[in-house]
Amino acid sequence: MLVADAAEIAARPHAERADPPLPWHDELAQGLFGAALAPWRRFGAQRPGRLQAFADRVAQHAQGLDALDDAELSGRLQALRPRLRREGFAEALVADCFALLQEASFRVLGRRHYPSQLMGGWALLQGRLVEMATGEGKTLTAVLPACTAALAGQPVHVVTVNDYLAQRDAADLAPLYSFLGLGVGTVVQGMAQPARRAAYAQAVTYCTNKELAFDYLRDRVALGHRDSPLHLALERLGGGPDRDQRLVMRGLHFAIVDEADSVFIDEARTPLILSSTRPNTESAEHCGQALDLARELVAGEDYRLDARLRRVELSTAGKQKIDAFAEPLSGPWTSTRGREALVSQALSALLLFRRDEHYVVAEGKVQIVDESTGRILPDRSWERGLHQLIEAKEGCSLSDERRTLARITYQRLFRRYVRLAGMTGTAREVAPEIRSVYRLDVAAIPLHRPSRRIHETPRLFATCAEKWQAVADAVQRLAVAGERPVLIGTRSVKASEEISAVLHARGIPHALLNAKQDQDEARVIAQAGQAGRVTVATNMAGRGTDIHLGPGVAERGGLHVILTEFHESRRIDRQLYGRCARQGDPGSCAVFVALEDELFAVHAPLGARLTRAWRASGRPLPEPAIQGLRRLAQSAAERKNARVRIRNLKHDRQLDQLLAFSGRQP
Repeated sequence: MLVADAAEIAARPHAERADPPLPWHDELAQGLFGAALAPWRRFGAQRPGRLQAFADRVAQHAQGLDALDDAELSGRLQALRPRLRREGFAEALVADCFALLQEASFRVLGRRHYPSQLMGGWALLQGRLVEMATGEGKTLTAVLPACTAALAGQPVHVVTVNDYLAQRDAADLAPLYSFLGLGVGTVVQGMAQPARRAAYAQAVTYCTNKELAFDYLRDRVALGHRDSPLHLALERLGGGPDRDQRLVMRGLHFAIVDEADSVFIDEARTPLILSSTRPNTESAEHCGQALDLARELVAGEDYRLDARLRRVELSTAGKQKIDAFAEPLSGPWTSTRGREALVSQALSALLLFRRDEHYVVAEGKVQIVDESTGRILPDRSWERGLHQLIEAKEGCSLSDERRTLARITYQRLFRRYVRLAGMTGTAREVAPEIRSVYRLDVAAIPLHRPSRRIHETPRLFATCAEKWQAVADAVQRLAVAGERPVLIGTRSVKASEEISAVLHARGIPHALLNAKQDQDEARVIAQAGQAGRVTVATNMAGRGTDIHLGPGVAERGGLHVILTEFHESRRIDRQLYGRCARQGDPGSCAVFVALEDELFAVHAPLGARLTRAWRASGRPLPEPAIQGLRRLAQSAAERKNARVRIRNLKHDRQLDQLLAFSGRQP
């Protein structure tokens, strides 16, 4: 899009890009050549040499700024406002602005941007996906493009993956925004509409991806298909309801997405659905009947379970049993399609969704746990009756039925921003998909200091019980002597509680952080880097978490991270490794996995069987074989997840005309 086109869109009320479907020939070309061309594209305009030249230019502009007093520095920044609005983000002008912001940050926050952060900020302002290693200071990097765009009059959304990070970053950086005369707002779960509207009215708004998406959906429902400025003005003149005043957002101008691969890729498998509730009638009885019948069906005879695709398929024999069971019943049992769907969902509830892995039961409610972040998703539910069936399975009161009002995928939401950028420590594995779907090139930023992280040889065990005992042995060697802090990363709440029980049995003091114990998150993270501290955590301690080393810890080797189960994506594994050895600090990481782990059992069952046979012969399994098994399983999982994302995007387009959430569409 031309700069003039972007400026014209940004000037409109409730600005956003149109998102028309690609012609079939473009989709074909994208599928055939997108992955092959992506590596060339991402280094075309953002070669490291050009980024370094920009950082050198900022250093030139910074000369003499330390001689200015605060009033003069603030005045120089305010004088840039009209130039930024008039001239746009020209390189020379932005270099001058970054130099002033760098000096302001040092005076207000005590932190001066490194050259690598200047390079990252410039790439973000150009609309790139910036890959910066964990611990390189992405939060401070994002301040540069956020302030520059806000000074130019563009509302900025800094999108994070959880409420904790949104509140932390907004509070830490508020003094700098105040010095610049820019307001900063925070949108988190549970806020009332007036507070949300006030937060989005600020120059820079920190929010989570889920809160942003649902606020957007609510606004689109309020606008309907009559969302043009003319329609809104005529409604006000005619004395009708002022829908414009019911909106909370000002449009989609500029988004900087932190942990972008998590939002754009991992969480893009599930569409976001805005729904209303209606009371249940006889659903409790129907759910109980469906669960009773599902427990009587025989695997392989009445249904086929595909754990890899998380799907249940009824056989002819199974359908006949359902027909016989339903003959005297009423309600959904009278419809062939309805009863088969109900029993299929009941089988899924029993076989595919496990307590303390996919959900937890708290305060008598079934609450979904986000695997990629390890956090509870409050007020979220599975659709098509699955949630109510799981509630019935757990003996909870059934929640109200939900009726879909609007839905959207992250792919379609973020492509509507006039200007989009992202940052993460793990982008290279998904660079082709990011380029194809979001039209973002990846800019790799060099390290500020060389990494000192030590990777130990991974260890593979036959059973989880053996794995937990080996982990406890390692913890005793490192932490019980009071020498180094240890972070044990688990994939689920259940796994975190299993290793916690083993540590308790050995009398090893430790902190537990998972979706059930999230109230003390800030305190647990603040102490996780102290000497001898042992912390067991799900992915809550993964992305975006800064663990600061206590006194004397660096001299003893730094934080030691133990990965206890490979994830479906290697990017999530790398995020956990990245909690140690940040910004040139020492640190180490180890891998303890078992053949019983879900990744191997579901996505590489043959490889797991062959490995088990090799181990039974008494021969040691070499490291390349362990890494080969990991790559086999993770590659299969990534291919499956990519197909799910493509299917969701196509399905979302098909429903576009049926659900009134997107306003006018070309």
